[in-house]
Amino acid sequence: MHRLTNQVRPYAWGARTAIPRLLGTEPDGTPQAELWLGAHHGAPSTAHCDEGPRPLPRLIADDPHRVLGRRTTERFGARLPFLLKFLAAEAPLSLQVHPDAERARSGFDAEERAGIPVDAPHRNYRDPHHKPELLLALEPFEALCGFREPAAARADLEGLDCALARLLRDDLAAPDTHDALRSALTRLLTLSAAGRERLIGEFVAEWSASGGRGAHARVITELADRYPGDPGAVAALLLNRVTLWPGQALFLPAGNMHAYLRGTAVEVMASSDNVLRAGLTCKHVDAPELLDVVDFSVLPIPYARPALMDGRREFRPAAPEFALHEIGPGRVAAHLPGEGPTVVLALRGEVELVAEVGRGITLHRGESVFVRADNGPIKVEGHGHVVAATVGDQVY
Repeated sequence: MHRLTNQVRPYAWGARTAIPRLLGTEPDGTPQAELWLGAHHGAPSTAHCDEGPRPLPRLIADDPHRVLGRRTTERFGARLPFLLKFLAAEAPLSLQVHPDAERARSGFDAEERAGIPVDAPHRNYRDPHHKPELLLALEPFEALCGFREPAAARADLEGLDCALARLLRDDLAAPDTHDALRSALTRLLTLSAAGRERLIGEFVAEWSASGGRGAHARVITELADRYPGDPGAVAALLLNRVTLWPGQALFLPAGNMHAYLRGTAVEVMASSDNVLRAGLTCKHVDAPELLDVVDFSVLPIPYARPALMDGRREFRPAAPEFALHEIGPGRVAAHLPGEGPTVVLALRGEVELVAEVGRGITLHRGESVFVRADNGPIKVEGHGHVVAATVGDQVY
């Protein structure tokens, strides 16, 4: 096992105190949005070894079969297939969607052939992998997630007389739900630069004056105040408004449009940074590419239900790259699987990790460890709250 040092991503929407509080450091007044625990090239963790600190990707590359396990290496190659994050949102994240594996590969290859630098602001695909993700709330967490029935969105527009509201009502009246939602979102994302600010401004002014509608009453006004003239604020009307309570989780597969609004959570995902944005951002928006990737199906809110397994709550969604395990809070005695690599993060308290092979490690709040496949199964004991990411298709 190797203790980890992890990188913080200072995105503008991040909270000022949540990550410093987790890590036991003094806040510096700047937003700290995500703590990355993994081997993604965007912000790889550092593993502490007997011979000194080593980047986690290098540790893996030097001996992948022992570090990842033969089964994981045969399935995913010599790379850690998942990425664990601690997420602290004080302001809304961008309205976004993730590509499936085929689109990620073809998009990445096309941009490589075009010679677009991987860190270019207008680049869509920064790696060749898809990015399904699971989010576990640690406190009340607000989000927009997946399309709701067009008729529900249309009903919220009744009584509004501005031009954009009338046009959206017509779009949402189409008999086929896919066509209705595609038409409405396409309209919003392709508004002409000359008329966009006026049309959205009129809509938001009338929406606010009317007091809004239903669960979206305050959301659209708040988003428009933060992102004036951004069509994403109006597009929020098309999505489900969700509040997660601590311990509740969402699984977001490819094509699911979503935006996190505020709160603290843990995320685990396939190790990728591919994001296509529709709005609520100052970053690159590629409307045609996004509209090709979005799944316009009306589906139930994608809650992820855990199974109780040997002293832990296990979330195992339909993604072979990852599973998430939650242990605690409180007095804990649980086992983690040992067929592949594991990343463990202590959220509070003090726990002892005892490996089948090698020395044990004590973790306190904010500390983390990378468990190699050759450490075998791990026993977790103590009093605290722990999350752990493993490969999703491990066999017990």
